[in-house]
Amino acid sequence: MSTHTTASVSTHILDTSVGRPAAGVAVRLAARAGRAADWRELGGSATDEDGRCKDLPALPEGTTHVRLDFAVEAYFERSEKKSDEKQAEAQQDAPANRDSGAPQVFFPEVAITFAVSPGEHHHVPLLLNPFGYSVYRGS
Repeated sequence: MSTHTTASVSTHILDTSVGRPAAGVAVRLAARAGRAADWRELGGSATDEDGRCKDLPALPEGTTHVRLDFAVEAYFERSEKKSDEKQAEAQQDAPANRDSGAPQVFFPEVAITFAVSPGEHHHVPLLLNPFGYSVYRGS
């Protein structure tokens, strides 16, 4: 029998465009107690080198819904800059083939809302690329 009456949440992000964890993505956590209740910001974290947030705030007693907000635009801007630097080193004087003015990422933020059950752990991974994403309940 579990003595925990609150739910817990964890997440990680995999960048499927490169097949690697997404490090340095800011993640904010909010919770509410009931469908009609107001959201309460609880704080946040950032993904580590393995793409995991290991220090998200604890959920308050009575939480029924959770929202994870992922700030992915800055991650892709950093990734794009690294890619440009590698490409420039490899091609020295060749201009980059890019559509001028094209957005670097289509979804600058990803907000995932889900229901939680008291006493259960909810792991919600984000599979990410510059033009799409997918989430699921992990283990």
